[in-house]
Amino acid sequence: MVKTLIKTPLKKSLSIGLLLSLWSLLLWLGVPTDRVWAMTPEQKLLSEAWRIVNRAYIDDTFNHQNWWWIREKALKKPLRDRAETYSAIQEMLAVLGDPFTRFLSPEQYRSLQTNTSGELTGVGLQIALDADTGVLTVVAPLAGSPADRAGILPQDRILAIDGVLTAAMSLDEAAERMRGPSGSQVRLQIQRSNDVPAEDYDLIRDRIAINPVVAELRRDHDRQIGYLRLSQFNGNAATEMAAAIRQLSRQGAEGFVLDLRNNPGGLLQAGIAIARQWIDNGPIVYTVNRQGVFDTFEATGAALTRMPLVVLVNRGTASASEILAGALQDSGRAKLVGERTFGKGLIQSLFDLADGSGLAVTIAKYETPLHRDINQAGIEPDRPVEGPPPPPIGDRSAGDRQDPQYEAALQTLVAQLPSTVAAHR
Repeated sequence: MVKTLIKTPLKKSLSIGLLLSLWSLLLWLGVPTDRVWAMTPEQKLLSEAWRIVNRAYIDDTFNHQNWWWIREKALKKPLRDRAETYSAIQEMLAVLGDPFTRFLSPEQYRSLQTNTSGELTGVGLQIALDADTGVLTVVAPLAGSPADRAGILPQDRILAIDGVLTAAMSLDEAAERMRGPSGSQVRLQIQRSNDVPAEDYDLIRDRIAINPVVAELRRDHDRQIGYLRLSQFNGNAATEMAAAIRQLSRQGAEGFVLDLRNNPGGLLQAGIAIARQWIDNGPIVYTVNRQGVFDTFEATGAALTRMPLVVLVNRGTASASEILAGALQDSGRAKLVGERTFGKGLIQSLFDLADGSGLAVTIAKYETPLHRDINQAGIEPDRPVEGPPPPPIGDRSAGDRQDPQYEAALQTLVAQLPSTVAAHR
């Protein structure tokens, strides 16, 4: 009897303790405890988005907002369907004042993942909305793609996709409609000019590797120059860059011009991998999380080449491009020529949401090897040169002698090369 009397209060004590621990855990995770057992699917999705930001966002003051109250306010909205939930999540994120922390619909999330993966299944067109007319326009077909083989050209206008007019489509929607399983067919209505009737193109979708590197051996200033243009840091970027460096080296390149103009960035890991191809050792970038904890990424092996290098940058050089440019400049490996860079010193991670949508969340900032915080400041080139933006990717006229920034890069590079006589001894 005594034994029973002793155990009973202990069980109650343990039960109460476990309940309080669970309650504390729910509070720490940001779960609204007054709704924990009665949330609608829409409220659950919104709470999931809130919790991700609560755990991962770089600014633990949340732009000096009461992040808990923001969630409570959002949950009081009707949230009658998924569209209203998406809108509520976007409004919630807007209070952070961070354009890089954003909600991505399932279509946008798939598109972003495809663009960074380095491979897609579709027709192989880079598209844009004409700035003056808003018409869906071809920037360039990818070399060897179904669109390229069919003869579609830059500046062609896409009027319809499978009979659906593109006039009211977003870029994401148009891209999604052109993607599809390899071997399937899509019909594009193309108009080349106002004087020529529109024509239908029946294209068979195919798997397309996105090569972000243009590589050419050029004879400039009587020297063999390896020209490398990198358009984005996707899943193929490091592999393609390494192959291009090796090929141009075998062909006799005496030095390199690396063109990062209008490169908006991409995968952090790709930027670090490419920096290691040029730098033997030392820090490449420091990342700093919201607790102020530093992490360092370093070059620890032999670079692929030690030939002189000049890097072209402009106002469109951003994010991972600035990580690479900053590492090359701070280490003394390369001179930068062109314009001050964009100034995006923040790092985002992608997070899945339960319904296939996602969040891009700023989780850290980065500093160059000399601990420069370039966010909203950019990187100043060693040789400032104003110039027009380069042509779209795929246009081989990029970086020619009519380009003042490229010409300045050549002059800077040739000044570092040994004399022609010494070079051929």
